[in-house]
Amino acid sequence: MGSGSSGVGQQSGRPDRTGQAEAFDAIGDRYDEAFPHKDGQLATGEWLIGSLPGGARVLDLGCGTGVPTARQLADAGLDVVGVDLSGGMVALARKNVPDALFHQLDIADVRPGGSPELGRFDAVVAFFSLLMLPRAEIPVALRTVHQLLSPGGLFVLSMVEADVDYFAIPFLGNTVRVSGFLRDDLRKVVEEAGFEIVAESSHSYAPAIADVPPEEQIFLRCRRNNG
Repeated sequence: MGSGSSGVGQQSGRPDRTGQAEAFDAIGDRYDEAFPHKDGQLATGEWLIGSLPGGARVLDLGCGTGVPTARQLADAGLDVVGVDLSGGMVALARKNVPDALFHQLDIADVRPGGSPELGRFDAVVAFFSLLMLPRAEIPVALRTVHQLLSPGGLFVLSMVEADVDYFAIPFLGNTVRVSGFLRDDLRKVVEEAGFEIVAESSHSYAPAIADVPPEEQIFLRCRRNNG
């Protein structure tokens, strides 16, 4: 799995995912040790950098430790804002990428008019963060991304291909819950949320730690439809 954690708290009848944040607080920078090679993520970041003007605003949704994506984008001169549910991850991101701005935020609060008011973005990245949500909440999160983007804005995301819904797995000595879609189902969910998929790639990935199994990672490069 990729950058970091994302989730919603116990409000309006939503599940309490405090445990998700606590797991990533405990994992900390061991996460980057377990996932040292992120070729698909870096290549997608390079595509985004090449597609945006200098100084463009980018939201890193589920930023994790800030490595590699927030750092990659900030080093390229983009204006990066990162959010993550885990306070421990946000603290590491602030240390790793001092040129970016980071908030500890529930994805339910990352919306136009939310607090803090984040404004609109030229691009949003969500590397392996939406898989921390139950399947039913992923379309809601995608519509939020659509609202946060400027017209024609870019959206890149990655998921692990798996037919699971908020399934508990052991992860770096902790337990997290993850969701996934088969490839065609993921495309459908993304397109129904108002995005055009302009490119797609996949990578077979074997993490550098025994208790995390190999996975098939899907990367989608998308553009916000203006309808």
